[in-house]
Parts: sequence; C-alpha cells; structure tokens
Amino acid sequence: MFVSNCLNVNDKGHLTIGGMDTVELAQTYATPLYVFDEDEIRRACQSYKASIEKYYGGHGIAAYASKAFCCKEICRVAQDEQMGLDVVSLGELYTAIQAGFDPSKIYFHGNNKTPQELLAALEHNVGRIVVDNLTELEILNQLAISQNKHVGIFFRIKPGIDAHTHNFIRTGQIDSKFGLALETGEAMEAIQKTLEYSNIELKGLHCHIGSQIFDIEPFVLAAQVMLKLMADVKKQTGLELQELSLGGGFGIKYLEGHNPPAYDTYMEKVSQAVKQTCKELGLQMPFIILEPGRSVVGPAGITLYTVGCVKEIPNIRTYVSVDGGMTDNPRYIMYGSEYEAMIANKADQPRDHKVTIAGKCCESGDLIGENMPIQEPKAGDTLAVLATGAYNYSMASNYNRIGRPAVVFVKGGKARVVVKRESLEDLCRNDL
Repeated sequence: MFVSNCLNVNDKGHLTIGGMDTVELAQTYATPLYVFDEDEIRRACQSYKASIEKYYGGHGIAAYASKAFCCKEICRVAQDEQMGLDVVSLGELYTAIQAGFDPSKIYFHGNNKTPQELLAALEHNVGRIVVDNLTELEILNQLAISQNKHVGIFFRIKPGIDAHTHNFIRTGQIDSKFGLALETGEAMEAIQKTLEYSNIELKGLHCHIGSQIFDIEPFVLAAQVMLKLMADVKKQTGLELQELSLGGGFGIKYLEGHNPPAYDTYMEKVSQAVKQTCKELGLQMPFIILEPGRSVVGPAGITLYTVGCVKEIPNIRTYVSVDGGMTDNPRYIMYGSEYEAMIANKADQPRDHKVTIAGKCCESGDLIGENMPIQEPKAGDTLAVLATGAYNYSMASNYNRIGRPAVVFVKGGKARVVVKRESLEDLCRNDL
C-alpha cells in the first residue's frame, strides 16, 4: 500500500510516519510541513555501511550527498552513522562545518567552483576536492601554493554511460556539463597535467552516471570503464591511483509500480565487477566511495498540506488546491516527477478519486501531480505527498514571497523541529 516502510495507518484511520499521527503533526506544527522519520534515515545509512563491510571488506565509505537534503541535523546524523559527506557549494560546506562534521570526510564537488569555495575547502582541510576541469585545477594549485598547503584531489570523469534516465538528470554521457571526457583525451591530459603541480596530489577518480536509476548494469559498466582508465594511468604515468568514487544515483520507490533493486544488490553486483576487473588489469582494489543521497532521505520524508478549495470541472478534471506547491516541491514542474498522495485523515479509505493537486502560486504550471488517486477530498483535510525527502526542501524557493516550510524529525514517538518555518521577517531580512 505504501511506498515507504516508515508509513502506516493507526486505529483512527490516520496516516502515520514513524508511528506518529500525521494529522496531529499537521495540527501541532502547521502546514505545509516536511516530516522525516529519523530511524528510516539511519537504517539507510547503516545498510550502506554494512554493505561496504560485506562486499569490500570495509575498504570504502558511503558519503551522503547533501544536495538531496541539507541542514545541520542531517549532517549530524550522517556523522553519527560514520558516513562521509558530499558537498557541492560553499553553503553546504558551511552547514557541515557549523554542524561539527569531520572535514577530513568531506568530498567537495561542483562543475564551476569559485576561488572563494576552493579557498574555503583548503582552509577547512576537506578530505578531497573533486576537480571538474583544467581551469579549476590551475586555480586550485595557485591557491594551494599561496596557502602553503598540499591538497588531495579526484578528477570527475564522464565514463560515457547512458543510464536510461531523464535527460536533465543524466550526467555520465559525453554531452554533459560535468567532468572530463574519455573519448576526446581530455581526461588523460588533465591527469598528466596534475603531475606537473607541486601542491596537488591526484588520489583517485570520480564518476556519476545519473539519478533515479533502477538498472544495475550501468553501474557495473561505469566501474569497469573507470578501472580501465586507472590501469591506463598506471601504464602511462606509473601512478597507481588508490581511490575510486562511483557516485550515487540509486533509484527509490516513488510509485506503487516502482520496484528498485535492494541497495545490497547494487553493492554485490558492482563489487563483483570491481574485484574481477582489478584482477584482470593487475590493479590493487581501490578504496571505494559511494555517494547515496536520494536513497538515504527520499523514502524517509513526506510533505503535509491542508486542502483548500476543491474545484470539479465536469468531464475534465478535479483540482484540489493545497497551501503549498511548486515553492516546496518544484520537481513536477521541472521534471514531471510523479508521486503518490493520500488524504492523511482518511488513510483507511479507498483512494478512488482521480485529482490534480494544485499549488497556491500565481502560476498555471504550479502542480504537484495530475490524475493522482486519493480519497475523497474536502476543504480542511490533511493531504500527504509521499517520498518527498529528497530534492524538495533543498530545491524549495520563495516564489510569490512564500516562506519555506518547517522540517520536523520524528523518532521514538517524539517530534522535534530541525529547521524553523520561514517567517515574514525572514523574507525581508536582506532587503534594503
């Protein structure tokens, strides 16, 4: 019935998350409201850690991709669960540092890092900077010299793998804004260039082939391509790289018909390919880094709304308007992303009404979904959209001067606010 293990229905017929009544949460904290089951997040972290122990003998780490959902508390949870952290901006780095995250376990990504961002990474001694291009490499070297520091880097490589996903979230093919291409020779050129820089040490390579991927084969192919490149580097330069980041992109269940493989299955198949390819190429098995984001927080989160007006257009559609929309969930208008939804206070009733859920923004495209089955909606109902833990809060905006919702974590029968709701004062804070 549910796309997430942390959801259920109580004896009142209300939707629960982590055992807590979502209708009561909406009444206590107001709507729109992001709610996460902390135990579900921790279980996901623990599953990755256990898989690395099982399939790589502990010779690796899972680095949570904070772009999926970033705040101080999720950084603290990731650190507590012995995860690394993937950041892509100065803001994400600052958040991690403010949360007390160990900078030696931070991987700094991004296709156009500013000198300010690179300098901050050096000052905080982040574990690895994932260099995207030769311009960045030169700037980083100059900054490292000025700071009298040596820095360990990865290069982001485009392995040329088509992950069969949405065009906007395909990042492994040659026509991508990210990374260095193999086909043109620019990847090997950059690797050889690195050997000329005194303050840069190439520690490994990185790739990321896309997001929301259900097929295991692209991950296997990407690992094989990257290891072949590492073997070529060893042959041409004598340098045997010791670390390999295979990125993230593991799919989750957004709809009842989705059937993503268990993460343990991903890990097993890819680890077999890594071990076999290393043996064939005469390489030592590198330290493996994975970057799960969506799969850690996506299933653990829901968004709660209050239903406003219900507009039935005979023989066309029924609009159910809620007190949020594209400002707290822009993924439908951007990607056409689909979700499951339900009336939380009628969760024990059949979802026999097809509706279009509309947001409150002055924008005709402000929809959360179309032809969505839910229970009969009435003004004042609490509506829940499921599996919204990833790329909802992190992509939220203040369009129409609407404040971002609060974020609540539930754990052990208790709820706590981890991100405050934005106030009207917050919206004007930077105005002059």
